[in-house]
Amino acid sequence: MNSQQLLNEALQLKASEKFSIIDALLNSLDKPDSEVNEAWSVEAEKRLTAYREGRLKGVPMEEIFSDQS
Repeated sequence: MNSQQLLNEALQLKASEKFSIIDALLNSLDKPDSEVNEAWSVEAEKRLTAYREGRLKGVPMEEIFSDQS
């Protein structure tokens, strides 16, 4: 069965069945990568330490989210 046939069959399902399939497909794409998570954790700790020690300046939230168009 090719992807178009599969899609055509899926479109015939009840809304709740479609939702279950969509949810499962999205979850299969969004798998956490433990190596990436660990690297970001280490980086976040470094940045927090640098900020607390005054080696890194913060930027006010208003400045970050201001519309500078």
